[in-house]
Amino acid sequence: MIYILLAEGFEEMEALVPDDILRRAGLEVRLVGLNSRTVTGGHGIAVAADLLLEQADPEEMEMLVLPGGTAGVESMQMDLFALAFIQKACTLGRWLAAICAAPTLLAHLGLLDRRQAVCYPGLEHEMGSACVHPEREVVVDGRIVTGRAAGSSYEFAFTLVRLLAGEEKAQEVRHGIRCCR
Repeated sequence: MIYILLAEGFEEMEALVPDDILRRAGLEVRLVGLNSRTVTGGHGIAVAADLLLEQADPEEMEMLVLPGGTAGVESMQMDLFALAFIQKACTLGRWLAAICAAPTLLAHLGLLDRRQAVCYPGLEHEMGSACVHPEREVVVDGRIVTGRAAGSSYEFAFTLVRLLAGEEKAQEVRHGIRCCR
């Protein structure tokens, strides 16, 4: 199961593009609302979550995806249950994927210490001891995937498919939507 955590003010592209691409690859995905079943993104798009965070089972989770959006990331940063859930995912050895401003959340939790990563340009100072690669769209280091920005959403999503379902499936989905290289 792949969980995509939605908090008020999330960046819509960074949640919905991976959601769509992962589902096209035949992977089981659930949109998880931090505090509500209806979550409004930073551009006013209301999205119906499949379940609330309190209903999500970390034991059945294969990957946790954290979209960016400054307000969404701030909401997650202020929610102790969300922080504990992210920590639990790491402790259980699950994949963690964060894009745009969300990698800063992982950095604040110490999960990116001395790891290769990328984040939204201008937020490098929030990345602690991570080795940030601002020229890259997506970086994978161990079981942590980071993406640069909303414009990286497709490459981020295809990387997630590649990691969970293989290169052939990623290419099949990419070809099916006639996208990117």
